[in-house]
Amino acid sequence: MHRFDGTVTIVTGASRGIGFAIARRIVAEGGRVVITGRRQPALDEAVAELGAQVTAIAGNAADPEHRAAVLAHVRDEHGRLDHLVNNTGINPVYGPLAEVDTAAARKIIDVNVIAALEWTRDAVAAGLTRSVVNLASVAGLGASPGIGFYGISKAALINLTMQLAYELAPAIRVNAVAPAVVKTAFARALYEGHEAEASAAYPLQRLGEIDDVAGPVAFLLSDDAAWITGQTLPIDGGAGIRPFL
Repeated sequence: MHRFDGTVTIVTGASRGIGFAIARRIVAEGGRVVITGRRQPALDEAVAELGAQVTAIAGNAADPEHRAAVLAHVRDEHGRLDHLVNNTGINPVYGPLAEVDTAAARKIIDVNVIAALEWTRDAVAAGLTRSVVNLASVAGLGASPGIGFYGISKAALINLTMQLAYELAPAIRVNAVAPAVVKTAFARALYEGHEAEASAAYPLQRLGEIDDVAGPVAFLLSDDAAWITGQTLPIDGGAGIRPFL
């Protein structure tokens, strides 16, 4: 397939993990990608693997100067912007909500929700033409013990997806994906040392891999999803269909 021939996509937080896999999928289908992340050396390694269709700019996703630099690069190097993937997310706390540090909670909202809004607004102002996909989580679809405030932020991101889809239609589609546990460094604490036990919770009997998310994201970005907007697609190995009895 060559669904992304001639297109330009920004993928935030893409030096590794799910963001990297999304960038790789878009490149494999003919697109050009600008990736972001916190550390330039990690981005340089990603670019070396992904190839000449990819460029990278390091910075903090919540920093307006970083966003401006990325969008200026897109304008100067490519002259167009078709797609945006808001992949950056953080979860610096673990434990019940009664113990969550308020400053950490504010940081989670700032990065996981406000930054996605600001990337989208700035991208639209810079000429974004086609679609946005936000990386939410199944933690935003129900209770998520231990990572409750992360789940709250992802629930907000899911609602943000709907609001933006409504306001940006018909020109730009906005959707989200909600993965369950995917085998990444970000989620390692949720499965390391007990992967078999963690996998048993899923009808498909395994944890997610990064390409399990990259494929659905590519679909939602592409014209194959031309009549889909405002939706959140769970990617959960069947966890959502577990019986209650």
